[in-house]
Amino acid sequence: MSVVSSLVRLARAAPFAARFKHTLPPLPYAYNALEPVISREIMEIHHTKHHAAYVNNLNVAEDQLKDYVGRGDVNSMIAVQNAVKFNGGGHINHSIFWNNLTPHGEGQPKGDLLAAIQRDFGSFDTLKTQLASKTVAIQGSGWGWLGYNKERGKLDLAACSNQDPLQATTGLIPLLGIDVWEHAYYLQYKNVRGDYVKAIWNIVNWKDVSARYDAAIEG
Repeated sequence: MSVVSSLVRLARAAPFAARFKHTLPPLPYAYNALEPVISREIMEIHHTKHHAAYVNNLNVAEDQLKDYVGRGDVNSMIAVQNAVKFNGGGHINHSIFWNNLTPHGEGQPKGDLLAAIQRDFGSFDTLKTQLASKTVAIQGSGWGWLGYNKERGKLDLAACSNQDPLQATTGLIPLLGIDVWEHAYYLQYKNVRGDYVKAIWNIVNWKDVSARYDAAIEG
């Protein structure tokens, strides 16, 4: 018996009872709190329209997957994975992004995270330059990331296309993400992505990034 057939039999024998539904998390600040770096209009549309759409579409895709598993429709199970990846990634990425930002930007990290940045990049300014360059250079839509490579025990940078989630696609644990989909900045910065990326450093929540780093090295 194939592995897929075994999984299908198991799913039929123990179907999902009441599947967890994903919900849109509230922002940890008001929509206008990040002005002038990011306008209220952008934040409200970004959160209530775009992130909400990823959440809703992820729930639909998971319901479809449940149905396909129950019917043993392997082709459809495979086909729906793209929707799960795209919308699941959008939900994961934005849930991190909102908390990576704060109205009370601290300028730069402190403590263990700053020491790790200096160890792995030479200086905080070098990290900013390298991450900004990698993020601005993304073709089309995507995300620039500072992540933690658990196997190597060091910080690393990555660029992910579309809504590809960092950990699931690269193995890096996400610490800080910069969204460069046009809906994240175009109403305010037009086509000058570099200005948006430069400005966003002023509202980075280094306490949140540091907490993610501490959890990554301890996990």
